[in-house]
Amino acid sequence: MAAPGPGEYFSVGSHISCLTCLGQRLQGEVVAFDYQSKMLTLKCDPSSRKPTLYDVILINLAYVSEVDIINDRTETPPLASLNVSKLANRARSEKEDKLSQAYAISAGVSVEGQHLFQTIHKTIKDCKWQEKNIMVMDDVVISPPYQADNCKGKEGSALSHVRKIVEKHFRDLESQKQRSQAQQTQKDSTLSS
Repeated sequence: MAAPGPGEYFSVGSHISCLTCLGQRLQGEVVAFDYQSKMLTLKCDPSSRKPTLYDVILINLAYVSEVDIINDRTETPPLASLNVSKLANRARSEKEDKLSQAYAISAGVSVEGQHLFQTIHKTIKDCKWQEKNIMVMDDVVISPPYQADNCKGKEGSALSHVRKIVEKHFRDLESQKQRSQAQQTQKDSTLSS
């Protein structure tokens, strides 16, 4: 069978087999089809042989010489249900994060402070700005220049944990700089050769 003509399409859930111009035979379930661009998305058996996974392949039908419908699906499969409250909570959380970033910029917080805040926030969600200070779990305050020595709070596991996060953040930054410098040095020596 040739690629679909005007008014023809592949139904989601149908199983098809196609032969690419490279001689590769692909077989799978139609996940999506866009008639305008002639792009077909197939869910195929996993190349990793793991039964819980699938390969998803995008196929440009302009490069397919043959398409066979193995099992045509006439009814539309049910759409997955959405957890609206989870989506609303996620949207609210994203909005709070963006407002927090905007606050930090407007308060004149350094870029290093903003990056540290984001690093801490990935691990500890209870993290907010208090003027130019970072307040973590209402127990630890990190003031500029945002080093481990600038972490203040009641001695205990919370303070110790936040200090470790801050120290790791700056160690990671330093190793990134060193890798970046080494790559630049290598590029420079290659160009001068």
